[in-house]
Formats: sequence, C-alpha cells, structure tokens
Amino acid sequence: MILLRQSDRLIGGQVLFSALLVWAALLGFDALVAFSGTFEDIGRGSYTVGTGLLHTLYTIPRRAYELFPSAAMIGCVLGLGALAASSELTALRAAGLSKLRICFGAAGSVLLLTALMVASGETLGPWGEQKAQALQLTATRDDVALAEGSGIWAREGDTFLNARAGRVEGSAASARVVLDQVRLYRFDDEGKLASLTHAARAEHTDGRWTLHEIHRVEFEPRRVRSAQAESEAWESRLTPEILNLSLQRPRYLSTATLRESLDYLERNNLDPGQFAVAYWSRFFYPLHALVLCLSAMPFAFGALRSGGFGKRLFLGLVFGLGYFLLQRLSVDLAQVYGIDLRLANIAPMALATTGAWLYFRRSG
Repeated sequence: MILLRQSDRLIGGQVLFSALLVWAALLGFDALVAFSGTFEDIGRGSYTVGTGLLHTLYTIPRRAYELFPSAAMIGCVLGLGALAASSELTALRAAGLSKLRICFGAAGSVLLLTALMVASGETLGPWGEQKAQALQLTATRDDVALAEGSGIWAREGDTFLNARAGRVEGSAASARVVLDQVRLYRFDDEGKLASLTHAARAEHTDGRWTLHEIHRVEFEPRRVRSAQAESEAWESRLTPEILNLSLQRPRYLSTATLRESLDYLERNNLDPGQFAVAYWSRFFYPLHALVLCLSAMPFAFGALRSGGFGKRLFLGLVFGLGYFLLQRLSVDLAQVYGIDLRLANIAPMALATTGAWLYFRRSG
C-alpha cells in the first residue's frame, strides 16, 4: 500500500504540474488574443485600453473553464510521457502496477482540477462574464445597459425598454432576436409616465419588431385606460446589432440559470435551442474531461524507440481534436433529428471509453 500511495503521489504530481503548465500557456495565449480583439472598441464612448484589459480579466474564469479539458488531456500525456522518458514508468510497471492503475493515479489530479472548474463554472465564470458584458455596454453605449437582476435596459427617445432576457433563435437567414417579458415605459414632455406596455415577448424578424400578448395601460390627466392585444407591430429603430452585447449567451450562464431559462421556454412551448445544448454540455462537462484524459493516456505508453514520444504526443492531440469534433457533430445531429441531447453527449464518451478499455485489456 505504501508503494501505491507513493506511486500515486509521483504520477499525480507530475501530471498536475504538466497540466497546470499547459493550462497557463493556453490561457495566456487565449487571453492575449481576446485582449487584442478589444482594440477595435477603443475610442468608442469611454472605452480605453484599461477598459479592454479589465474586460479581458473578467473573462479569464470562463476561458479557464473552457480550456481545461484540452489542457488536462495534453498535461496527462506530457506528464506520463516525462515519466516514461526517465524510465520511471518502466520501474512502476516492474513493481507490479498495471497501465490502468497508473492511469487511475493520474486521473486523481484531473478529478481534483475538474471539481475546481465545475465550482468556478457555476460561480466565477458567469459572474465574470456578466461583469465584462456590463462593462463593455456601459463604456461603448449610452442607450443600452445590462443591470444585474433586472435584465436588459434600452432607451429610444421618450421610451425606455426593459426585458427580462434576450436570445437568438435559429441561425443564418432564419435567425431572429427574441426578448422575454418586455416592458415599455413611455414618458411625456414633462417627464411623467404616459403609458406602460407589457408584452410576453418581442420578436425581431424581417427587419421589424412584433410584440406578443400585450397589456397596455395609458395614464391620462383624469383617468387610466387599459387595453389588451394578441400582437401588434412595434415601430422602433432599436436593432439586434445594438442589443447584441446584452443578449444572453447560454454557454456563459450557470446551470441554475440555464435550468430556469429552459423551464420558461418549455412552459411557453418555445424552442430551447442553444439553452438545452448548453445545459447538457454543462451537466456532462466533468465526465467529458475525465473520459477524454483517460482515453488519451494510452498514447503516453510504449517504448521510446517505437516512434518517439513526440509522435505519440501528436497522436494524442489528434485524438483529442477528433473527440471534440465527434462530440460537436453528435450534438448538432441530435438537434437536427430531434434526438435526446443526453444520448448525444453520452455517445462520444461511450466510444472513447470502449476504445480505451480494449487497449488496457489487450496490453494489461
């Protein structure tokens, strides 16, 4: 048992060091590219280089979350490869450890980092994205704002718009912008509230807005009038491009918020679209990370003279890329043909797990 505990510390420590090193390199490069992308906003409103830097820093937790599976997979192959190059893997094998047992030792470090990333993805990630989104909106526009807890705010002349949330449904030419739980506050020249309009949703299609399930209250000097309508056109110059920065991006939301959004869409018989994809992707995230690492670890084994570690690392990277492409293809096909997204997420994992199991069964 002492040998096993020592081997776990040796393997886990090497894999942890390699994964953190790769992770830092990928995150640094990704953040640098993101920061350079903010330069096009400099000079718009009060947006400065400092604003762009702060915006990028706010998004780092989310970027770390998204890059972690790739960093962990590469770190596992590099860590075990370093042990193989120094003949330590050979010594562990001679001491009676199977390849599967060695991989489980490495998986301990991956499991620890995965747990931290899951916690970050539910807390720091969404918080940072909301801060970054609000910062960019505040700095670049004075007619649109994103307020925590109260949704989207926009102004057009004497009318103020508030929407609980916004999203894009469909894609390409069929894409449309939808705002949920819309309130329109119209003020008169004296700054008094002239009317309040509530709509269950507002849709922008074919270059124009349409309000649905409307309840309007108009305030007159001596009376209040109320009216209802199923739908009506809304003459507004507020374009989707203006609202784009404030629209919800499902993959940046926490699981709890995604669940609330899905419940709302299902109650109103609306297409869950990317909200369902993001929810199940978040749900299966830990399993995807662990399965990917365990399935890529076999590429770290083998005699160095059989092709070199560089060749095996390249094959491991190709495997990881293929896994991500297969996962994406599986989810896209599930959306097109109406297949359960849970099955679409499980299929790549089952295939990779089966391949790894066959390898370990054959090689021992």
